Amino acid sequence: MATGEEKNKWNSTIDQNGAQSDNPFFEVTITYPGKKNTQTILSHEPPPVQRLWHGAHANHSKLFYGDNLDILAHLANDSAIKGQVRLIYIDPPFATNKVFKSRARKDAYQDLLEGAAYLEFMRERLVFLYEMLAEDGSIYIHLDGNMAFHVKLLMDELFGRSNFRNFITRRKCNPKNYTRNQYGNISDYILFYTKSANYVWNRPHQNWTDKRSVEEYSYIEKATGRRYKKVPIHAPGERNGATGQPWRDKLPPPGKHWQYPPETLEQMDARGEIYWSPTGNPRRKIYLDESKGIPIQDIWLDVKDAHNQNIKITGYPTEKPAELLQRIIEASSNPGDLVLDCFAGSGTTLGVASELKRAWIGIDNSLEAITTILQRFSKGLERMGDFVNTLPPKHLQQKALPLFQETDVINDFELWASDNIKENLASVLADWSQM
Repeated sequence: MATGEEKNKWNSTIDQNGAQSDNPFFEVTITYPGKKNTQTILSHEPPPVQRLWHGAHANHSKLFYGDNLDILAHLANDSAIKGQVRLIYIDPPFATNKVFKSRARKDAYQDLLEGAAYLEFMRERLVFLYEMLAEDGSIYIHLDGNMAFHVKLLMDELFGRSNFRNFITRRKCNPKNYTRNQYGNISDYILFYTKSANYVWNRPHQNWTDKRSVEEYSYIEKATGRRYKKVPIHAPGERNGATGQPWRDKLPPPGKHWQYPPETLEQMDARGEIYWSPTGNPRRKIYLDESKGIPIQDIWLDVKDAHNQNIKITGYPTEKPAELLQRIIEASSNPGDLVLDCFAGSGTTLGVASELKRAWIGIDNSLEAITTILQRFSKGLERMGDFVNTLPPKHLQQKALPLFQETDVINDFELWASDNIKENLASVLADWSQM
């Protein structure tokens, strides 16, 4: 396999017009009608908001009913929130040109914006979300293939191309038997960006299975009985320092360097952590009992949407699984941090954040969404099926990740609404108080 040489800049100095350039890395921007400058967006004047309810032990978590652009503009004036959000996850409309209904057949939200109108709708909110995010914060944007690549260009402009971390592919459903002369659409995508190079990161892992651990760690140390694997002790790229010098009269392979300086390699060898092949080639021993698990990569196959009749859900359309949010929240925040979702929908982000001891801010302009969230907080989730009395076979059950249960009532938050629409919540609050 070929390895690339590290370079600080592209070798060529000719731009796309054939002219000489001192900076061959050209910034790519997206242009469309109606694109506002950032200052115009930040000058947006929101209507006042009013607190309608607060729990006895509110812990800085807030649920807002209103247009998320208005609410974000309001929060941008709050020094306790602006620049303090550790993690943002959003699952915005996908530009599908559809109206989505809940399980009760009530209108949940409209996804009717397309093209330039959709991009500016997203960009306005992303400008404010950048303001909300802490310097060591992260943002995840859940999209499908319809607009994911357009929004990535927006994110490169607003957050910086160097702060792009991953383009995560998620398997959202089981294989489809029906297609229209194309491959089955079973995936969607999550853009992962950070605000800076220094960000909270708790690398997620999956547990080893017996089969995979034996395949991966295929050697057993005779003296200890410990299972291990062998890995190279060199890495791509030449170095002029200690890691580029001989060790045990051996130079690293051409175009490579030792991963550790010679004195560290000596210490590792003294501890029995270096395996020497019959030809004298050193490799490092990695032990199974020191592994935290299988590191999660950027293709997620294990967090599909609800797919059997016994999975507990709210019934809100396009609801995402709690296990997906648990992975993101644990990876990019710590207990006590503030998590924000300005397309709160059924409240999965908020419920999982509460379970994981994070404070949260949720925003949605759908009355059905707010109703669903309040019911979820009071009564929990219901099984997906209407006539289900027994559990399916174990291999058909969707397994939750270890921590997530969402069984407790959630009432340690405040409920706010924009003044111009707060009356819409009167009957919802009356019904909720009776739950």
